[in-house]
Amino acid sequence: MTTLSKVPVTVITGFLGAGKTTMIRHLLENAKGRRLALIVNEFGDVGVDGAILRACGIESCPDENIVELANGCLCCTVADDFIPAIEALLGRAERPDHIIVETSGLALPKPLVKAFDWPAIRAKLTVDGVVAVVDAAAVAAGRFADDPEELAAQRAGDAAVDHDNPLEEVYEDQLLCADLIVLNKADLLDAAALDGVRRDVEATVPRAVKVVETSEGRIDTAVLLGLAAAAEDDLAARPSHHDAEEGHDHDDFDSFVLDVPTLDDPAAFVERLKAVAASHDVLRMKGFLDVRGKPMRLLVQGVGTRFRQQFDQPWGAGAPRAGRLVVIGRKGLDQPAIAAALAG
Repeated sequence: MTTLSKVPVTVITGFLGAGKTTMIRHLLENAKGRRLALIVNEFGDVGVDGAILRACGIESCPDENIVELANGCLCCTVADDFIPAIEALLGRAERPDHIIVETSGLALPKPLVKAFDWPAIRAKLTVDGVVAVVDAAAVAAGRFADDPEELAAQRAGDAAVDHDNPLEEVYEDQLLCADLIVLNKADLLDAAALDGVRRDVEATVPRAVKVVETSEGRIDTAVLLGLAAAAEDDLAARPSHHDAEEGHDHDDFDSFVLDVPTLDDPAAFVERLKAVAASHDVLRMKGFLDVRGKPMRLLVQGVGTRFRQQFDQPWGAGAPRAGRLVVIGRKGLDQPAIAAALAG
């Protein structure tokens, strides 16, 4: 690679809990000689995704090539956070061959792609492709689809009903910006349900976009990298619900961090998490928990009421064993009630 060539960047977007980090970890483990760098953006100040990726210990992407940004979603902080991070990566003695950007689950990808059209960025980087990861099981359950018959009945009864659905807008914006759509967690659906999700996705996106299915984020590196989309030159073909806005905010969502004491019965605690997710409008929970007598931290991740947990790595030498959990949901989350329920 010459010093004048542009470094390709792959933007990986997808709603909360779709499996972006799992897919990136698989990508790192199968980099096939590429020197990679990551920029990981999280919603909340507990760097769960970055910590998972740092735990890989993979030579193709050393710790110094993983940059975490937790000061708000990248689509809102391009100038303040993203560009300095890019400049720092490009300034390294061994410049990366490819940069992966993992957006937060609530981010709109198009404002980020627009930044690559800025002269200072365009001269150095190109968007190789935007990859949207979809939780196929969640979509099959109707989590991001309005019921048109129910909506018609509501409007017939009350013309003032405002049926704006910001969750669906975020989800659709991520699809509309994509060059590749990955239907993840396909193993949780039968063939008919998976085919239904594919049809819904293809009906949402007005242009020809490749849709692939996978489980546990396992997808060949050759499929994800090397799309050569130059997305910064193709913005008009990527419509957004927010094209007429100067920017956007996340007033439709709340997030907070809970400190969790050392646990004696992690299984019982996960059951309480499921109950809280069912009774409150919680979209996503993730964090690290301290289990008494265990040298390793317990990684817990939940999407709605679906949770998975595993001991992922030992607590760092000299670092405090402190359980912390990020809770993300729609505006109006009852933080005291959730904290009380989990204190149980």
